[in-house]
Amino acid sequence: MRGAPSLMKLTIEDVRSRFIKHFDGSTGNVYAAPGRINLIGEHTDYNNGFVFPGAVEQGMIAEIKPNGTRNVDVYSIDLKDRVQFSLDDPAGPKATWARYIFGVCREMMALGVPVEGFNAAFAGDVPLGAGMSSSAALESCFAYGLNDLFGGNKIDRLELAKVGQRTEHKYIGVNCGIMDQAISCLGKAGNLMRMDCRSGEVAYFPWNPKGYRLVLVNSNVKHALVGSPYNDRRLSCERAAAAIHELHPEVESLRDASYEQLDEVKDKISEEDYKRAHYVIGERERVLAVCDALEAGDYETVGHMMYETHNGLSKEYEVSCEELDFLNDIAKEQGVTGSRIMGGGFGGCTINLVDEHYYDNFVKAVREQFKAKYGKEPGIIDVVIGDGARRLC
Repeated sequence: MRGAPSLMKLTIEDVRSRFIKHFDGSTGNVYAAPGRINLIGEHTDYNNGFVFPGAVEQGMIAEIKPNGTRNVDVYSIDLKDRVQFSLDDPAGPKATWARYIFGVCREMMALGVPVEGFNAAFAGDVPLGAGMSSSAALESCFAYGLNDLFGGNKIDRLELAKVGQRTEHKYIGVNCGIMDQAISCLGKAGNLMRMDCRSGEVAYFPWNPKGYRLVLVNSNVKHALVGSPYNDRRLSCERAAAAIHELHPEVESLRDASYEQLDEVKDKISEEDYKRAHYVIGERERVLAVCDALEAGDYETVGHMMYETHNGLSKEYEVSCEELDFLNDIAKEQGVTGSRIMGGGFGGCTINLVDEHYYDNFVKAVREQFKAKYGKEPGIIDVVIGDGARRLC
C-alpha cells in the first residue's frame, strides 16, 4: 500500500529477533532473495519461447551462521517449526519446507562447495497463492547464502538458479522450469528480464513506468482441476509442432512456427490443438513487441499486449476462470492500461498496469464489485521491481 513501510525491512528485524531467541544469542549474516512477477510470456517456457519476469521487493529473508558441526538447525518463523538434519544423511528431513533447504545444501555440496553445519531462521512476505514463487525465493536465498559463507562466491548466479531447479526436481518432486529461480537470482531493480527458454540467454529491459503502477489483484480462488489440464495443453502444442515439422523440418517447436505454417496444418490437427498453438505463436510475438515498447518507453503498447494475452489465455488456451475474467473486465471499465492473468491460470492473480490517475478508483471498484459478486475481497499487491538474491548485512 502507498505510504506503508518496507515489508523487507520489517522482515529483517523479525528474522534477527527470532534468530537471537532460538539460537545462542549471537547473530549471523542476513540474506534475501525475491519472489517474482511475469509481465508477459505465459505458457511459453515448455514451447522453448520467451518469458519476461521481474524480481519483486517481497521475498524470503534468512539469517545464517555456521555452527561448527555437520548438522543444520533451521527455524521457520512463519510456520513456527524447527527442524534439524545432518548434511551427511542422504535421506534428509521429512518436512517439505525443510527439504527445500536440505536439497540446496546437497546440490551446493555436489558443486564442490564445502558446506558445513549452520543455524538459520527465515521468514517470507510473498503472499501465498499469488503465483509469486515463494519456493524459488527460499531456494535462491539459501543458495546465495551458502555460496557466500562457504563457497567464496565462486558459483555464478545462473548456476545458483539451477541449484534451486534441481532441488525442486530431486527433493520436492516438482518438474519446474528455470524461470522462477533465474529471476530470483538474476533480477535487477528497475529492469525486467527477458529469458530465452531454449538457450538460457537473458537480456534486461528498463522498467521505469513514470505515471503508472503495477498492481496484482489476487482473486484468492483456486479451482479444483479435473484430469491434467497443463499436460493436455503441452501435448496439444507438441502435436501441432509435430504436424508443422513434417512440412517444415526446421520447426522443432512452436517457438519456431508462424501463423502461416500453422494454417497449413489446420486440417490435420484438432480445433483444440489449433487454438492452443495459435495462442502460443501469438504470445511469442507479444513478448517481442513488449521488449520494443519498453525500450521506447511506450507503456500503452505494453498494456495493449497484456489485454491481448488475457484474451488468448481465456479464449484460446482456456486457462482462465470466471473470477479472473471478471477482474479483467473491471480493469477495462476502469481505464486500466493493461491487465491479464498471471501464472498458470484457473485462479490466482491478474497483473495490471494502471495509470496513477485511475489507481484509487480501480482498487475501490475491484474490492467492491468482486466482494459483491463472490462474497470475498481480493488482495491488492503493489509491485515494485527489485534486486535478485543478495546479502543484506
